[in-house]
Amino acid sequence: MNFTELIQAVVEWGNNRDLIHRNNAPFQMMKVTEEIGELAAALSRNRETELRDAIGDSFVTLIILAAQTGHDPTQCLKEAYAEIAGRKGQTVNGTFIKDE
Repeated sequence: MNFTELIQAVVEWGNNRDLIHRNNAPFQMMKVTEEIGELAAALSRNRETELRDAIGDSFVTLIILAAQTGHDPTQCLKEAYAEIAGRKGQTVNGTFIKDE
């Protein structure tokens, strides 16, 4: 499956579980936060299998959140990339610091 097909599959999965309702978005945001926490834990412990799982789970929760709020995840990513594509700055200690 390509990324677009995976997004469609995740949204269908969410629909089948009655998750895709705007009033569920605050609860879904808690799931996003939970998965990001698991991602941080896996990264800090250098657990590659758990890291891949947590990255995937984070994608899933964000895709469902986008669907709940009526946004296309691909469009969100395109807009975010368009904003950063020409950004100037430097990386300091592993963190990109944009120019003002």
